[in-house]
Amino acid sequence: MKILFQGDSITDAGRNRLDYHDLGAGYPFYAARYIKEDNPDTEFEFINLGISGNQTADLVNRLQADFIDIQPDIVSILIGVNDTWHRADNRKWLGNDIFESNYRKILTEIKEKTNAKIMILEPFLLFAPEKEYFRVDLNPKIDIIRKLAKEFADFYIPLDGLFASASIGADDLHWSEDGVHPNKNGSEFIGDVYANAINILLDEMK
Repeated sequence: MKILFQGDSITDAGRNRLDYHDLGAGYPFYAARYIKEDNPDTEFEFINLGISGNQTADLVNRLQADFIDIQPDIVSILIGVNDTWHRADNRKWLGNDIFESNYRKILTEIKEKTNAKIMILEPFLLFAPEKEYFRVDLNPKIDIIRKLAKEFADFYIPLDGLFASASIGADDLHWSEDGVHPNKNGSEFIGDVYANAINILLDEMK
């Protein structure tokens, strides 16, 4: 069972890019651990090709080499926050039509050129007062991803909502120091949710 993690720095998490089996220190590391613990009789190959700083356009550009050529059984995608963050200083936001076109291209190519199950992880923003204005652009893009998920995804993880719920009663910095990059607590949280989703997909694939 080949599982491919795709995304930006949250997925990259300091991985060794010379070895795509190196999962880094983020949620892929914890997800793989939990998945293996839950499924001791299944042989897994975990591949992490997340790249720090990537946006939806970057994933489009590496569709062939980093998606299609891999031919995973399951591919997960966590992308979108950089499409907002990289334009936040001057508020010259990426048009939502372009964002949707990019993301739709990614999902369409996966559907048409692989047999992979698709799991989409929602981009999120945790408590960070200096980044609160990101919501003006990020929220509509989350809505677009939710719409695309209904069309393409085999499983959807609403991380923005899940973190909002998990943040009730928690210290502001419990999950992340900057509101975007999860710390160990945040990475373990995502890894646990991810593993539970994979277990559901595995049951459906039997």
